[in-house]
Amino acid sequence: MPSKQQQPLGSLAVQAPSLSPQIVHVSPSTCHNLSLFKDLLREYRRLDDTITMRLNRSNAQFRDRDRAGLTGQGTIQDQACAYIWKELVENWKRRTEIIDYCVDAVDESMKEKRMALGNQDGDASAQRKTQAALYADEVKRSQVHNELTVEKIVRHRSLDAFQARCRYFVPPMTDAEARKWWNATREA
Repeated sequence: MPSKQQQPLGSLAVQAPSLSPQIVHVSPSTCHNLSLFKDLLREYRRLDDTITMRLNRSNAQFRDRDRAGLTGQGTIQDQACAYIWKELVENWKRRTEIIDYCVDAVDESMKEKRMALGNQDGDASAQRKTQAALYADEVKRSQVHNELTVEKIVRHRSLDAFQARCRYFVPPMTDAEARKWWNATREA
């Protein structure tokens, strides 16, 4: 039996990037396996789930840099908030791309099954089998679409926690994508 790799424990494990980052290639099969799909999103939502701790650690990190004479632009708080905001936006963007991809993948699968159903004249067994598969895809589609709602809730919750700590932070006007996410999340 292969030995199970030890996962780093404690808050540092959540703050630090993985020592062995894994590139995840999302494919239609990932989207059709709801457990895998939800596990993937849960992993990506870890940043949002630990936002307060990450803000604390980021503040400490930038305070240490300041003490070492490695100062950046703005106050320590501004630098820490900008750093966390950038991480949040990148994470939100990746999750949205995954969800949108899976919505399209499941929709495409349903379209193919509907076309196959129309071409199966007379074969009742094949029609029942295709209809069952179509129904299964409809359930998957509903679950994937529910993740869009969950995503809005997670982003809103993260933004509330972020704004509680970074009251005066506003994304720079030069970063159009960050501004887009800022405005979209505040309106939700």
